[in-house]
Amino acid sequence: MSVKRQSSPSVDDIRTAIKAGPGPKTVFLSGKASARKIAEAMTALANAHGGFIIMGVTNARKIVGVPDPDIAREMMASAALITTPPLILPLPELVEVDGKPLCVSQVPAGLPHVYSLRGQYLVRSGRDTRPLMPHELRILLLNRSEASFESQTPRGATLDDLDEQKILAYRETLGAPAADDINDLLLSRGCIAETDKGLRPTIAGLLLFGKNPQRWLRSAEITGVRYAGATMSDDFIREDIRGVLADQIRRAEAFVTANMRRGMRIKGLEREEIPEYPISVVREAIVNAVAHRDYSIRGDNIRVLMFSDRMEVYSPGRLPGHVTLDNLVEERYSRNEAVVQVLSEMGFIERLGYGIDRMIAVCEQEGLPRPDFSETSAGFKVTIYSHAPSLVGAGPPANLYAHLQLNPRQEKALSFLQSHRRITNRDYQTLCPEASSETLRRDLADLVDKGLIIKIGQKRATYYILK
Repeated sequence: MSVKRQSSPSVDDIRTAIKAGPGPKTVFLSGKASARKIAEAMTALANAHGGFIIMGVTNARKIVGVPDPDIAREMMASAALITTPPLILPLPELVEVDGKPLCVSQVPAGLPHVYSLRGQYLVRSGRDTRPLMPHELRILLLNRSEASFESQTPRGATLDDLDEQKILAYRETLGAPAADDINDLLLSRGCIAETDKGLRPTIAGLLLFGKNPQRWLRSAEITGVRYAGATMSDDFIREDIRGVLADQIRRAEAFVTANMRRGMRIKGLEREEIPEYPISVVREAIVNAVAHRDYSIRGDNIRVLMFSDRMEVYSPGRLPGHVTLDNLVEERYSRNEAVVQVLSEMGFIERLGYGIDRMIAVCEQEGLPRPDFSETSAGFKVTIYSHAPSLVGAGPPANLYAHLQLNPRQEKALSFLQSHRRITNRDYQTLCPEASSETLRRDLADLVDKGLIIKIGQKRATYYILK
């Protein structure tokens, strides 16, 4: 892992940091701070995403300066050497702001170790420095060690837990000779490993070729949900997607495609049919979530949530290595190298990058806002915005129903759904009082069969929404 060299902070950089206040990447310290206090800040930033330590500024953003710049600089330099392992940092710099001398130290992102101070592992969280929780320390140790989580061999797993047909299909995709030993191929891809009990499948191997991957990693699945409106509600359809990673990707994309609205957009003097989301962007977001999620996190899974105005793809695990929200487009780091390589060879992902730049480019070409990329406390989320506001009709326009040979009652139901988002049997009876309840039931069942509406609930709680 290489650490990207950072340029020296300018006065403007320091002013901007002071104006923003203390945060995940900025620590303010007194001009008389001890070497231990400085080392605590350095350790916390090094175990997170790096940042600035500025001596001579209060947490209230008041610039007071350091009383002796030379002593402050020496204190900062010595503080970096009392961590375990010692931090190799750029030399602290003296910067004058508003006539006051400040001492600034930069902790780069992407450092290769996990750092401690007298046995305590610290991390920067928001504007606070706190100890790492045991599970956080375990994940950080895995992320920054040569032995990643995907290379572990679960206790009890054997080669019989791998699906030979899937492996053979993969070998055929590679164009490898049939005479080649399958085990040699899997060893070279990190899907099996040599242990004191012989060859055993790794986490990566089970995720990619396992007969039942969820036996070993229950949370290695995708939950797809389509909500009727712009917020979570009781109006939704859901699918829990399991199996090997390649099947999860295909089924998640199929879920989005099946539940995506389509409408008409005016282009010049013509109307063109257009889907709610560019499918290539959807595919890229799903593939990235599967390839780069942190599979060591238990009790959380990938979520694909569809709303009336956007889609959110959430993946457990914050950005890996030296990748941050600021350098997401330019920087590259694979948390799961074996998974990425095999998915790449299967045609799902380009190993050179995340495809973030392609997602942005396609959205701009389609006239959509750029996707929003954000980190939560334990994960990463991509928000893709919908074409819906610019489409003619929230669902299929009425003139698209002509070829489906709908009766007038069904056209009334679809018009009602476009305005009200849902319809019940009672609503339909009010719209068409002259028809019997059995006739209306058959009408709605026909609309479900034609793929125009979705039935939600059972018996008296039944209602329908547009598909």
